[in-house]
Amino acid sequence: MTDTTVTVIPPAPEWADPWRHPFYYRGITIRRIFAYLLDVAIVTITAGLVWIATGIFSLLTLGLLWPLQALFVALVPLLYHSLLIAGPDSATLGMRAAGIRVMSIAPGAEADGGRPTLFQAMIQTVAFYGSMAVTGSLILLLALFNPRRRALHDFLAGTVVVNDRRLWQGDPV
Repeated sequence: MTDTTVTVIPPAPEWADPWRHPFYYRGITIRRIFAYLLDVAIVTITAGLVWIATGIFSLLTLGLLWPLQALFVALVPLLYHSLLIAGPDSATLGMRAAGIRVMSIAPGAEADGGRPTLFQAMIQTVAFYGSMAVTGSLILLLALFNPRRRALHDFLAGTVVVNDRRLWQGDPV
């Protein structure tokens, strides 16, 4: 007798299929650019405030905290993106303003409403900043050549960026 076990692969969530559910991807490229520009402004202002605050604390501690200043400033974008993407809205402040959100396409993602895990959000953030630094933003052109409009950091994290259905209920699917 042979063992005939069957492995059932769960179907991909509806937001993972740009052909059957094009609503999720309509206009997503321009919305991502808008969201990115807002996020750059927010992260820059926040990092500047952290730089000033740690500078003041460094002076008050006679320079003891000075070596940590760069670390604290570097943590700003990592914490900003990771915590907001893994949060209940699955979107940074710029993404919320643009009406988009990050969704996981990992198996079983529907159980949590498609929200990415903190690990996925951290992979996405580190891969985003790493690929931007290495390629001078040219890696983002990859998003123009696939139907889900995914960039390298989306592929590595197992995520997609889609229109937020909660904000766009009036548009038919």
